[in-house]
Amino acid sequence: MNTNSPRQRHRHWHPSDLRGIGQMAVQAAAGLTRIVEGVHQSVHERLGLSSAEAQGSGRTTGITGSVYRGIDGVTQLVGQGLDKMLRGMEPWLAKSLLGDATGQPPLGSPEREALLAALNGVMGDHLQASHNPLATPMSLRWQNQALARGTHWPQAADVSPRVLLMLHGLCMNDLQWQPSPARAEHAAQGSHVAALCQPASLMPLTPLSLRYNSGLHISENGALLATLLEDTLAHWPVPLEQLDVLAHSMGGLLIRSAWHQAQAQGMRWPRKLKRIVFLGTPHHGAPLERAGNWIDMVLGSTTHTAPLAKLGQLRSAGITDLRHGNLLAQDWQGRDRFHPNPDAREHLPLPEGVDCYVVAATLAAKRGVLAERLIGDGLVPLHSALGLHDDPARCLHFAPEHQWIAYRMNHMALLHSPLVTRKLLEWLR
Repeated sequence: MNTNSPRQRHRHWHPSDLRGIGQMAVQAAAGLTRIVEGVHQSVHERLGLSSAEAQGSGRTTGITGSVYRGIDGVTQLVGQGLDKMLRGMEPWLAKSLLGDATGQPPLGSPEREALLAALNGVMGDHLQASHNPLATPMSLRWQNQALARGTHWPQAADVSPRVLLMLHGLCMNDLQWQPSPARAEHAAQGSHVAALCQPASLMPLTPLSLRYNSGLHISENGALLATLLEDTLAHWPVPLEQLDVLAHSMGGLLIRSAWHQAQAQGMRWPRKLKRIVFLGTPHHGAPLERAGNWIDMVLGSTTHTAPLAKLGQLRSAGITDLRHGNLLAQDWQGRDRFHPNPDAREHLPLPEGVDCYVVAATLAAKRGVLAERLIGDGLVPLHSALGLHDDPARCLHFAPEHQWIAYRMNHMALLHSPLVTRKLLEWLR
C-alpha cells in the first residue's frame, strides 16, 4: 500500500509541465508529418511525377498536398485546444495533484531540474521561441533560489563584498555543482564551492550561481548575463569589491561573451571581475558537434534521405555554437548554422586585466597528439580546453603557472574532483 502524500508522489511535477509536454507532442507530430511529406515528395521527384512548382520544395501538391495540409491543420487545432484546456486546469492540478492549497508551483526537485536542463540544452532555443513553459529563464541564484528583490534578496549581514559566481555547462544546471549523495563516487567528495567559500578569512567569498537555458546562442546568453550582473551590482546590499568566476564547459564561453559585450556597452561590473577559472571549456570548439554536422551532410546528400536531415537539425543553437566556440552574434548571424561553415568567428582574447586560470582534463595518462586532439576529457579536446590553436594568432595565452592538466579524468569529474578542489584552493585562497 502506497502511503505517500500526493505532493510526495508527484514532487517532480509542476502544473505547467503538462502543458509544456503537450506543446512538444503536438509540435513533434507536426514535424513528423512534414518529414513524411518530404520523403513522399522526394519519391515523386525520383519517379518524375512531381510538378515543376513542387520541385525541391519538400512539399507535395494536388490531392496529396491537400491531405497533408489537412493533417497539419487538424494537428494545430488539437494543439491549441489542448493547450487552452491544460492552462485552465493548472490551478486545479496544483491543489489536487500536488496538494498545494495556495495553487503555487512547488520548488523543483533535483531530478526535475536535471531533466529540464538536459531538455533545454538540446532544444532550448525552440522551447523559448514557442513560449513553452518548460523553457528555463536566466536567473542568478542564492541559497538555491532565484534572486528577486522584494522576495528573495540577501541582507547586508548575509553577504560579503567578494562574490564567487558559478556558471554551469551545456545541458546542466546550478544544482549539479553539488556532489550527488546518490552516487557512490561522490560520497567522499566535497564541493568546490563549499571549500572556496568557507569563512576562513575576514572577507570570505559569497557564492552565487547562474541558471540559464543552454540551448540559446552563447551570444544571446552572454548579453542576458551582462545585463543581469549590471543590475545585481547596482542593488547588491554591500558595495561589491571583487567578482570571481568558476566556469565549467560552456560556462567559460558564456563569461567571455558577457565580458566582451559588457565592455562594449560601458557597463561597470567588468571592472569588478578579478579572476576566472575555466574547467574544461571548449575555447575552440568540440568535435562532437562537428560529428553532428557531418551527419547532417551525409543525410542531406541524397533526395531520399534529405528530409531525415531535419532530425539532426533538432539540436539547439547552443550546441551548434560549440562547433567552433562562437561567442558573438556576428559569428553566426547570416549563416546557416547547420551548414559546414569554416571557422569565421571573431577572435576574442582573454579578458584584459583579469587573472585567468585553466583546468583541462584528459582520459589519457600523459600528453600526446592523440590525447590533445582526439581523446581529451571525452567531450573537449585538451588542445581546445587549453586555448591552443593551429593559428598562433587565435591562441589564448594563459600564464604557465595558471594552467593545470588533470590526467585520467573525464569532463564531468571536473565538477567534484578533490584534486581540482585542491588546485582551486591554491589559486583562489
